[in-house]
Amino acid sequence: MKILIVLTSHSELGNSGEKTGFWVEEFAAPYYVLADAGAEITIASPKGGQPPVDPKSELADAQTSATSRYYKDETTMDKVANTVKLSDIKYQDYDAVFYPGGHGPLWDLANDSDSIN
Repeated sequence: MKILIVLTSHSELGNSGEKTGFWVEEFAAPYYVLADAGAEITIASPKGGQPPVDPKSELADAQTSATSRYYKDETTMDKVANTVKLSDIKYQDYDAVFYPGGHGPLWDLANDSDSIN
């Protein structure tokens, strides 16, 4: 099974001056469930490259066994650092699309034409 995971490229929480991005645990937990089940996973974002991480998702009280595994997994961290540009994705090549949460997706993925398609 081929799964596309789409992460946000948005880094600012409105005009608040606060940083945002994808929520690490909301990426890591489903990523490992899917990967451990044998899914072939591609990670994309609107801009490609390193998506921003919500800094609050890196605080001690937001850590779980999935985030601990992620921070030790250089291969997956490298995949996240080098996401495919969303406009380069052929959606028909995937069996499913997954959107991890966080505040960033509300700003760009909900309005991005490639994401909507």
